[in-house]
Amino acid sequence: MIWVAVIVVIVAAVFLPSVWVRHVLKKYSSPADRYRGKGSGAELARHLLDRFDLSAVKVEVTDKGDHFDPTDKAVRLSEDNYAGHSLTAVTVAAHEVGHAIQDARGEAMFRARQRLVVVANAGQRVASVMLVVTPLLFLVTRAPQAGALTLLIGAASMALGTVAHLVTLPVEYDASFRKALPILEQGGYLHDGDLPHARKILKAAALTYVASSLASLLNLGRWLTVLRR
Repeated sequence: MIWVAVIVVIVAAVFLPSVWVRHVLKKYSSPADRYRGKGSGAELARHLLDRFDLSAVKVEVTDKGDHFDPTDKAVRLSEDNYAGHSLTAVTVAAHEVGHAIQDARGEAMFRARQRLVVVANAGQRVASVMLVVTPLLFLVTRAPQAGALTLLIGAASMALGTVAHLVTLPVEYDASFRKALPILEQGGYLHDGDLPHARKILKAAALTYVASSLASLLNLGRWLTVLRR
C-alpha cells in the first residue's frame, strides 16, 4: 500500500501541473472576441516587438506550441493564439515577446538555457541509443561491466535534460513576471479587471516546463534504479 501511495503521489506531481496549465489557458480563451477591438495575439506581439526595437523578429503561426525561436528570431504562436482575440491569446503573446527581449538583451540565464538545450537534445538522442544498445552489447560481450558503462552514459545524457529543464524555470518566470506582466500592466493593454487573470495565465505559461522537469527527473530516477541493480 505504501508503494501504491508513493506511485500515486509521483504520478500526480508529474501530471497535475500540466493539467492545471491546460485548464487555465482554455478557461481564458473564452470569450474568444474579448480583445477584438485591441488586436489579436499576433498583432500585439508585432506591436510589442516594434516597441522594443525588435522589428527584425518575426511573428509566425505554428503547430508546435507557443515559443520563441532564438535561432530564426521568431515569436511563434499556436493558431488559436496567433489569430485569437482572447485574454489567453494576448497574454501568451506577451510572454513569448518576453523571451525575445531576453534574447535581445543577451541575458545570462537565457543564453545558458539555450546552450543547455542544444547539449540536452544531443544527450537525449544518446540516451535513446543507449537504451537500445545496452541489452545488445550485453548479449554480444557477456560482460556486465560493458552494460553498466552503457547505462551510465545513458543516465548522464538523461541528466543533461533534467538540468536544462531546471534552468528553464527561472527563465520562464522572468519572461512572465519581469517582462510580460509589467508590459501588459503599464501599457494599458488589458481591459479593467483582467490583470489578475492575466497573472494566472502567465503563471501557467511559466509552469509549462514544470511538468517536463518532473517527468525528466522521473526518467532519470528510472535510469539510476537500473544502474543500482
